[in-house]
Amino acid sequence: MVAISAAAVSAEVQYLIVIALPSTTWRMLAQPRAGEQLPKGLDAAWDRAAGITNRFVPRRQRFLRRAQRIVDLEKQFAQINDAQLRQKASEFRDLFRCGRQSPSDLEQAFALLREVAWRQLGERPYPVQVAGALALEAGCSAEMATGEGKTLAATMPATIAGWRGRGCHIITVNDYLAQRDAEWMGRIYRFCGLSVAHIQQEMAPAERRLAYQADITYCTNKEVTADFLRDRLALGRLRGLSSALMAKIADGSGRGTDRLVQRGLHYAIVDEADSVLIDEAVTPLIISGDAPNPEQVETFRQAVELAKELQSGRDYHPNHRYREIELTPAGKQRLADLTQPLGGLWKGVRRREELIVQALTAGAFYLLDKQYVVDDGKVVIVDEFTGRLMPDRTWRDGLHQAIEAKETLQVKPPKDTYARLSFQRFFRMYRRLSGMTGTAAEAWREFWQIYHLPVVVIPTNRPCIREYLPDVVFTSESAKWSAVVAEIIRLHQTHRPVLVGTRSVRASENLSQLLRAEGLDHQVLNAVRHAEEAQIVAGAGKADKITVATNMAGRGTDIKLGRGVAELGGLHVLATERHEAGRIDRQLFGRSARQGDPGSAQAMVSLEDELPRRHATHLSAALARRAQHDRRISSALTRRVFDLAQRRAERLALRQRKAVLRTDDWLDEYLGFAGRER
Repeated sequence: MVAISAAAVSAEVQYLIVIALPSTTWRMLAQPRAGEQLPKGLDAAWDRAAGITNRFVPRRQRFLRRAQRIVDLEKQFAQINDAQLRQKASEFRDLFRCGRQSPSDLEQAFALLREVAWRQLGERPYPVQVAGALALEAGCSAEMATGEGKTLAATMPATIAGWRGRGCHIITVNDYLAQRDAEWMGRIYRFCGLSVAHIQQEMAPAERRLAYQADITYCTNKEVTADFLRDRLALGRLRGLSSALMAKIADGSGRGTDRLVQRGLHYAIVDEADSVLIDEAVTPLIISGDAPNPEQVETFRQAVELAKELQSGRDYHPNHRYREIELTPAGKQRLADLTQPLGGLWKGVRRREELIVQALTAGAFYLLDKQYVVDDGKVVIVDEFTGRLMPDRTWRDGLHQAIEAKETLQVKPPKDTYARLSFQRFFRMYRRLSGMTGTAAEAWREFWQIYHLPVVVIPTNRPCIREYLPDVVFTSESAKWSAVVAEIIRLHQTHRPVLVGTRSVRASENLSQLLRAEGLDHQVLNAVRHAEEAQIVAGAGKADKITVATNMAGRGTDIKLGRGVAELGGLHVLATERHEAGRIDRQLFGRSARQGDPGSAQAMVSLEDELPRRHATHLSAALARRAQHDRRISSALTRRVFDLAQRRAERLALRQRKAVLRTDDWLDEYLGFAGRER
């Protein structure tokens, strides 16, 4: 009989508890946030009531008071030399490693870290940054305005987590930010006796393992989730901690445990939390393998040709709000007649209808330079929330192949799914979770219902003097774009910098052509031209600059005003469409007037934009008919249409995200016995 003491259970073994045990077991080991299933019925009502009550807890005032006490300790640490500061940090590390710290010890540690940041980076966190750090340490989602220093604020709770010895993952939105922040903030961590590393997409497993062994690891949500799934695949048939330990004892190899790269899911700080935990949560991350099928590939090409023979309104009805196609009885019969001579996969009624629906969906709702681009002969998905390319993702259920066939590209066969996990479920597995973003207040219900993260709005260090101009509404897109160009010309004549936000690659390229026709020098930042997005966005605040950017391109990069720009009125942000989430509009507008700088923001929209067409179809059409001509129709009523459409879009998106999470639960409960999903 082998006896194993509790002290001998390493972080890797703790990781096996999460990754290898049945869900019913690890559910009991996790915090309430990591509970596997969303509550239902009365439990859901109770949880919603708890979330509403939780909003009235005066966290912000408490964090601000504690932050001031920490700032008051500045002189205590400013008077000691570097060697004494390192010694003090070492003492704190021992204290937190043993778990014997008190609230006053945490305040002392934060005060020390403020001094370390000043000596290593020349930046001393402001009281509001300290308050944000306290919110992260308390397991909240901290809303800190753009430019308020979230990256520096995160170093304080991350250092505390590193001192505790179980690792800390700081989640960013792309590889560039992961590398930049790890190198930039690494001096603070190393001064405090901690190791820091970052994960890049091209890293080999051995490099990843070393990076995850560091005290603080910067990585993207896609990389950390993919590594978790690969670790589960490496375990193979090992479905419990006991079997893993016995395999290790029996043959010394662990039959897969030696190939694990992660050491555990203890604590995660999620940067741009609304983007990572909400906007990108709809699409699950899937690890798959090749499954060659020439007959199926040819069928996708045939489906695209057959779709051209069907007529909208007679054979099928498109639902633009849900992006769905419904075949009519006449359409089903016509499809049967058209496919009768083909045979093969077309013989099955359900199969042929699925194929034709995907082909019709690809043609009606997925447009080139909007939902995807063609790069080097391949269909590459464009993230509709960030405007970034996602070359490592494909649409499921044959949709990707239908789009490849539509664009007359090489059709690649669908792949076998080996492992699947939504970002929502993955982040609920962490024992401790916190987030920071510039826009969280609008999504407080979802942060609570999905992750049990209370939202705390941290005030700005300096008063925000951003001027919000009322939306300008037009009946048609052509009238809107003419007005957008005229407004850019007007502002450019005053030498003010302008940042123009668009929702798609197509819109940014269209606006670029209009600006070139007017002889205006400008820069375009979209999913196609993303290589230097941080540098382009950083320079968008200089005089005479015109920058056209898709959605949230360059998010995470501050825009600093050039010389003399503040006197001109600062950066003006011009949105050319409203987004399906109000948070994203506010995030775009937050690019101006950072840290007390002057600035202004305005949206120019039309009734032909995607948002009102999908989510306020009848009302926007009625207003357009009433106006009759292409013109400006700004009023309280027309602006109200966009507010209504936005609320509907947000409710729909929330239902979709909950459906994805429930699908994960269903697959785990009913297909947990399967080696892999088909």
